[in-house]
Amino acid sequence: MSQPKDALAAPTHPDPYSFYAELVARRPLFWDESSRMWIASSARAVGAVLTHPACRVRPVTEPVPRALGPGAAAVFRHLVRMNDGPVHCPMKQAVSSFLGGFGERQVREEARRRTRLLGGPERLHSLPFQLPLSVVGRLLGLSEDGLPQVAVWTGDFVRGLAPGADMDRLEAGERAAHGLLEVFRAALAADVAGPLALFARGAERFGAQGREALLANAIGLLSQTHDATAGLLGNTVLALLGQPALRERPGLLPHILDEVLRHDAPVQNTRRFLAEDAVIEGQRLAAGDTVLVILAAANRDPALNEDPHRFDVDRKARRSFTFGAGVHACPGEALVKWMAWGALEELLTADPGLLRAAARGVSYVPSVNGRIPLFQREVRS
Repeated sequence: MSQPKDALAAPTHPDPYSFYAELVARRPLFWDESSRMWIASSARAVGAVLTHPACRVRPVTEPVPRALGPGAAAVFRHLVRMNDGPVHCPMKQAVSSFLGGFGERQVREEARRRTRLLGGPERLHSLPFQLPLSVVGRLLGLSEDGLPQVAVWTGDFVRGLAPGADMDRLEAGERAAHGLLEVFRAALAADVAGPLALFARGAERFGAQGREALLANAIGLLSQTHDATAGLLGNTVLALLGQPALRERPGLLPHILDEVLRHDAPVQNTRRFLAEDAVIEGQRLAAGDTVLVILAAANRDPALNEDPHRFDVDRKARRSFTFGAGVHACPGEALVKWMAWGALEELLTADPGLLRAAARGVSYVPSVNGRIPLFQREVRS
């Protein structure tokens, strides 16, 4: 099988991992002239970039992408994962505290129920994308009737933020941002004792900006679990189909999910931007440089995990960069895993033939950073 032409094409390649292994072994951190970016792939390089104080989540000169419309920009500028400095840590604490109020059993049961309502394996083409939005939407207190539209808007918003989004996607993302803001404003006004109100109390410390920051990060909870959950659920279905014996051991699902997150990560890469000159792993990086941080390559670095290309549910001391590292490590890791876990518990009660039929000719959603399987449309037993 041919290798991907470059690191940006790798996430949607049928098998990017031999390409990543070559980068880890030969070019752990290098300047790629064609993309005009540094590429970090080894565990050492990825860890160093993610934790270096000069490496920011946005360029200093462009904290909000210039291409975004005013509505999408208003959301983006408050997102905790897209901010550095004094605002980031308090808002991340508010988000983490809010997420900590949800328990494993609650999320798993809601995910099981949603999986049934959304059509189970017969709708595996759409289920991975609708599930996280439905579950998180209900956890946030959004109305049942409004969830289908929220799902559409969230997908449009996510695609509008993607690097290289064309004008059509940017315009759809702008409309989605306005729609989602109105949904959350209405939900907050209608239920002064509900989950959003609880979240709002955690954002009071931000003063006049607290309400807008709250609304933006409520949208962020939807958008940030969208691709991660869809990719984790889809990649785990493929792993279970590839190893039928695992399907007979549902008690292993948490360990299977952890190994999928390491072995076939739903989020393959992220970016960091140099705020000042720095020396990282012996390389001189200049202020303004961009680094493509290949999380999925670092996960399979033999320096991080022994025999890294083997899928091993019983792996000891498993280590993974899929949810990041340092101050910007994702606070939603447990939520994503619990949603996928509940959905799989329900899917595995169905006829395995339905899953096999949905996985025939599987492709991947076009993306430069996510690895999200796209299953066949409606299948029947």
